[in-house]
Amino acid sequence: MEIYEIICGAVVLLLALLIIVLCLMQDNKGQDSMTSALGGGFNESFYGQNEGNTREAALAKLTRILGILAFVVIFCMNIVVPYVMTFFESTAE
Repeated sequence: MEIYEIICGAVVLLLALLIIVLCLMQDNKGQDSMTSALGGGFNESFYGQNEGNTREAALAKLTRILGILAFVVIFCMNIVVPYVMTFFESTAE
């Protein structure tokens, strides 16, 4: 096993754990509005509804960025790096 495989594997594992933690930290918005609509609950004030938007938006943006980064690392680990390694091995001979 090459050193790049170990490093990329550790980075992918770390990214996966961070994505899981960020997804668990986000609030479940869909359930509250459905319960309120079916049960005739009252709507909160404007400030109560928008209290967590900045935190939620930041978590969603960070989750999206980490997902894209994980895709790029996995792509490089499986496609780009082996191709480059075989290219350099063939030119060294």
